[in-house]
Amino acid sequence: MWAILISLFIGTLFGAGLTVSQMINPAKVVSFLNFTGNWDPTLGVVMIGALGGAIPGIMIAARRETPLLGGTFQIPSRKDIDVRLLGGATLFGIGWGLSGFCPGPAIAALSSGLWPVFVFVAAMIAGMLLFRLAPRT
Repeated sequence: MWAILISLFIGTLFGAGLTVSQMINPAKVVSFLNFTGNWDPTLGVVMIGALGGAIPGIMIAARRETPLLGGTFQIPSRKDIDVRLLGGATLFGIGWGLSGFCPGPAIAALSSGLWPVFVFVAAMIAGMLLFRLAPRT
């Protein structure tokens, strides 16, 4: 029960942070990605701030055998860079640049009630389902 409540609190805090930093505003994200036009570097500060919180957490987790709230750590074991990784990263980057959304902020932006957000999230879910149907190599 505590794990669920703590997860809910952390998820809510994360969503609030995305909202305050305007990561749920596609125009803000696109202007951050527009290096040749009216570039807005403020989201870079948000990303640096995120690293400031993540790095200590990763260092603490590396010293533990199990997560504080139980279960196991989910740490990727593969270290290679293959075509699927590069293709997925490319598709993610293109989608982020075109829409101004990535998955976390898109889910937080559902609270806006705007239909383009719902269309994006539906397309994102459809993409995830298509991935499950793709042949594994």
